[in-house]
Parts: sequence; structure tokens; C-alpha cells
Amino acid sequence: MRVEQVLVGQMQNFTYVVWDEETLESIIIDPSWNLERLDAIIERNGLKVIHIVNTHHHFDHTTGNSEMARSTGGTIVQHEASELYHDLALCDGDTIRFGGSELKILHTPGHSKDSICLLGDGKIFTGDTLFVGTCGRVDLPGGSSRELYSSIFDVLVHLDDDIVMYPGHDYGPSPTSTMGHEKRNNVVMSPTTEEYFVQRMG
Repeated sequence: MRVEQVLVGQMQNFTYVVWDEETLESIIIDPSWNLERLDAIIERNGLKVIHIVNTHHHFDHTTGNSEMARSTGGTIVQHEASELYHDLALCDGDTIRFGGSELKILHTPGHSKDSICLLGDGKIFTGDTLFVGTCGRVDLPGGSSRELYSSIFDVLVHLDDDIVMYPGHDYGPSPTSTMGHEKRNNVVMSPTTEEYFVQRMG
């Protein structure tokens, strides 16, 4: 599975083009701005886009959905809790397949009710659930520090240390990380009680 990480827009967003290297079937994760960069990657590598996947419904991760769907024929995929238009709804434990590759859906609410991470092939795409060194905010509609605590300490903290993490924004000291590094260095992954976590998140 190959990954192209593309920095787009004025909010330090990352969009991802991910593809199976044998079949060249691909997915686009969180298209928003600078779609011509995605088009160039698709054309240069001869990719066939199967799905357009959103880690959550916020506009800075979805505003390019319609245009990418029109230009590629890919179906729009979101968690079932999303209220935005989508062709395919997924829930926790489902998988997205493209060629011989697949990514498992982890429902990780906290930043939003429909937040997901995508896990597979030693990689995880965390959207705004987890950034390098920090995490997504919880004060927007649908946000919940208690749900984020559960997503981190019931789900993400148990993942293998060597999994490479691809976040939804370039908000940290590096564009990618590993789950092991985040467990050791990201303050929101430091072992703590739920009540203290909620207080710390404000």
C-alpha cells in the first residue's frame, strides 16, 4: 500500500492518496482544497479511484468530495453517524477494500460523533482524532472529551507501537509519527483518569 501525503489549503490540512501498488486501485482520504494536486498524482500513477473517504464531516475535510466524485467516479464513504451526503455508510469494524489492500474502520468519536481512523498495512490515518503531539479539539458541536478519552484509551493506546500515524493536519513537529512515539510523547496519550483528562481538555 502506497501513501501520498498532500498538504493543502490554509488550515494545514492533509489529504491522502492511498493505493494498492499491484492493481492501482486507490482511495482519496479527506479531499478539501488544491484538488489539482490530487489529479496530478492520480494521472501520474495511472490510478483508479474507488472511494473518497472522510475521517469526519467537517468542511475542511469534505469540501472537495463532490468534485472528486465527479472527476474520478469514486463513491463517497463516511461513518454512519455523518449527516452529510455519502454513498456508503460504514461502522466500527467494517473494512474498505481497494485492490488487494484494505483498511479497517475504527470509530473514534470525541472530535466529532462521526470521527473514524483507518487502520491497515502498518499504517493508521487518524483524521482529527489524534495529531502528532496533540489531538483534535472537543469544543465544536458533537465534540466530547469523555468520548475522546474512550477513543484514545480503549482503542488507540492498544495499537502496535510501530504503526505509522498519518494525521489530518500538520500541527506537530513532524508530518507523520508512530503510535509508539505518540504513546511516549503525546500528552493526551499519557495514562490518566477520565476525570483528569476531561478537566485538562477544558
